[in-house]
Amino acid sequence: MCLGVPGRIESATEDSLGMRMGRVSFGGIVKEVCLAYVPEAKVGDHVLVHVGFALSVVDEAEARRTLETLATMGELSELRGDADAPPGRPAP
Repeated sequence: MCLGVPGRIESATEDSLGMRMGRVSFGGIVKEVCLAYVPEAKVGDHVLVHVGFALSVVDEAEARRTLETLATMGELSELRGDADAPPGRPAP
């Protein structure tokens, strides 16, 4: 199953190849994300991200609900860098 995680765009820039990139916060965890597929997205917008690519702009309320649900399920360990955590369970 593919998992898209919502995050808020904190900043947006172009890399050396002209690719639109952004720093996206996932409930306080900030990652570098490709924004090329969402040219309409701007700083402050929420986007749905899968494997480092923002795929769509999403509503803030929906983004918050989804993040809360994923946190409750323990599915955000990869974002935190908890590579040793068992799937579906948060790292100790």
